[in-house]
Amino acid sequence: MKMKRMLALSALCLLIGMSPMTVAGRQSLSKNAGVQDQLVGAWRLAWIETEGADGKVHRLDSSGLLVFTRDGHMSVQVMERNPPAQSADASEKYAQGGYEASFGTYQVDGSAHTFTFHVEGALVRTLIGKDLPRAFEFSGRQLLVASTRPEEHWRVAWERH
Repeated sequence: MKMKRMLALSALCLLIGMSPMTVAGRQSLSKNAGVQDQLVGAWRLAWIETEGADGKVHRLDSSGLLVFTRDGHMSVQVMERNPPAQSADASEKYAQGGYEASFGTYQVDGSAHTFTFHVEGALVRTLIGKDLPRAFEFSGRQLLVASTRPEEHWRVAWERH
């Protein structure tokens, strides 16, 4: 009986253009589906806060776009309007010349309020192939994102586009 159901599911998936493995995977990921559904869409940058050399938190004058797709892809672009002179410090590892651009896939852990961004392509090529863990929370209309790495001290707010 189980084999008949699997064959029927496979036939249905082929008719609607989906892989049976995709359907099976989605069923096992249903726990995170609700949280992922909240992330899906386009988000515009509201603000970025970062710790300056003086130890104080500063908001950068920036604009940007963050996109999450339902099938697990993500891209981000951020442009500082008045970037500082290029430096070799840690704050430059995501951006080049005041511009950040990367794309890849993401996985959500809804119970921990984190997602991991798997970088497939980036302006800063040293990011390619890296996994970037991020903490997130929803606050009103905003999506707040921060690194989970203790050496990184930044926070970003995005608003649904």
